[in-house]
Amino acid sequence: MTFVELLAHLGGMGRFQVTYVAALAIPLLMLASHNLLQNFTAGVPEHHCQPRWPVANGSTGDVPLLVSIPSDGHQRPQSCRRYVEPQWHLLEANGTANGMANGMANGMANGMANGMANGMANSTVKGVVNSVANGVANVMANSVTTVKATSMANGVATGTANVMANSVATSTANGVATEAATEPCHDGWTYGDGVFAHTIVTEWDLVCESKRLRQVAQSLYMAGILLGSGLFGVLSDKFGRRALLSWCYLQLGVTGAATAAAPTFGLYCLGRLLAGLAMAGVSLNSASLCMEWIPTEARAVVGTVNGYCYTLGQFVLAAVAFGLPHWRWLQLAVSLPFFLFFLYSWLFVESARWQVISGRPDLALEGLRKVARVNGRKEEGDKLSEEVLRGLVQREAPLPGGSLAALVRTPGMRIVSCGVSFVWFSTSFAYYGLAMDLQGFGVNIYLSQLVFGAVDIPAKLASVLVISCVGRRVAQGGSLALAGICILANIVVPTELRLLRMALAVLGKGSLAASFNCAYIFTGELFPTLIRQTGMGLGGTMARVGGMVAPLVRMLAEVAPPLPLLIYGAAPIVSAAATCFLPETRDAPLPETVGDVERRGRHLKDEEVTVPLSTTKAKDGV
Repeated sequence: MTFVELLAHLGGMGRFQVTYVAALAIPLLMLASHNLLQNFTAGVPEHHCQPRWPVANGSTGDVPLLVSIPSDGHQRPQSCRRYVEPQWHLLEANGTANGMANGMANGMANGMANGMANGMANSTVKGVVNSVANGVANVMANSVTTVKATSMANGVATGTANVMANSVATSTANGVATEAATEPCHDGWTYGDGVFAHTIVTEWDLVCESKRLRQVAQSLYMAGILLGSGLFGVLSDKFGRRALLSWCYLQLGVTGAATAAAPTFGLYCLGRLLAGLAMAGVSLNSASLCMEWIPTEARAVVGTVNGYCYTLGQFVLAAVAFGLPHWRWLQLAVSLPFFLFFLYSWLFVESARWQVISGRPDLALEGLRKVARVNGRKEEGDKLSEEVLRGLVQREAPLPGGSLAALVRTPGMRIVSCGVSFVWFSTSFAYYGLAMDLQGFGVNIYLSQLVFGAVDIPAKLASVLVISCVGRRVAQGGSLALAGICILANIVVPTELRLLRMALAVLGKGSLAASFNCAYIFTGELFPTLIRQTGMGLGGTMARVGGMVAPLVRMLAEVAPPLPLLIYGAAPIVSAAATCFLPETRDAPLPETVGDVERRGRHLKDEEVTVPLSTTKAKDGV
């Protein structure tokens, strides 16, 4: 009997498994809230320098921006420069332009009206009796034609005068703006009262020379997830999944709430770093507990359900951000639920697979009997014994170097580890390159967040169908290739076609969401139980490296605008090719030992085994 057969004997996808998966999936709603939080808490509003000089009443509110701030190429105030001295003559230029417009309009209108009226009046009365018609004609001509002529003249003259005056004023202002000395915003900035009136950008002036700090904050969060992926992956294989998951829930709640109260930008970054550390533990342990408690045929469906919870979390983030525009309240709102998750996580049952592999069959027996009772199979649970559980899994001798060395010690494990690293890095790298630049599409950011979240629904549905019917490898490689093509296509689309660029980005983001969905399932099936968390940690680590590098690559747009998209698009295409070397795992039992992985990859021959069963005898201690 294998472990999969034992789970089926105890109820398969029974009441326990459904409840367990639901309890693990609810916290995943909030993962998107933290991962994409800076789209809202770090939004950049319209801004310009504070004027350099005070006016008579001691404030700068009465100083026109025209004399204080130079204009950019779109006749808008520049964001990062101001005049050293007030340019009062720009007001005179405007006044002169207005006077020219009024004078030219009036003069041209009067002249044209009088000329047209006299001409039309004289030509009309020539054929009429002079004694009577002169009086009538003069009245009619002066009343009718003067009105028409005046109206026409006013329209033509005013338009002509305005164009000429504006041309004069614009050229005058531009000439002065070019010659006048400017300086950076030494006294701070004035921010617009729009969607992003209260963000970390306005709180700590993360604009102009300090604008890169905004990307640094997100990169530090990803660095925390990077460290957590490696740290909690190894610790979970040593101390268990449930204990680490409970700790990560608590840490995420505490550090998230502390970040909301951070008085300085440095402490804010520290809080985000620690929150990212805990986020990795939540993601990894939730995936492993689901994978190790459900039957083989339900893995794809359960993995997709978890993926949909992340998708719904993007809707939750948009709604909460709309209701709580202040960044501190938003940060607090998405962090407090983790205290509740911490409280009920103590009811979780530890992975029986891990307990047996770790030499604790007595604890595994207790947990399995509880599962049997919940699923209505109490009698089957009572028949279990520690001897039966020991026979389920072939334990391997400790490998030199521990679990980390086991990832690359044998040929089959090297192929799996390298392939998984490529997949996770490129998926996360391209995903966050798109998802963290919603403001750059020029569309309402709340609408953009909803659309970017909504595309995950059909994308993940399509992925689960391909995963179940065709295979993991095809779904993984196909989604990565499609994402890369969509991103690269945006390089040649003009920036004026906002909707087309948005559509391509949404399609690419949906493909990457499908890739994530497949990666969680595929990775869990590629690594053996003995080092599954370590392998998942490797994938998570590479994903966070990608997520950490993605905001920094965005800065290359200052060198060449197409460069970030070129890099974001090339990475998933290369990784799509790398998936061709990974073994297919559809309908295959989970490998329990490194030997199972080697046999599956035909790197270790065994005449008695053609399918990677967990009860296979290993050779030479492998």
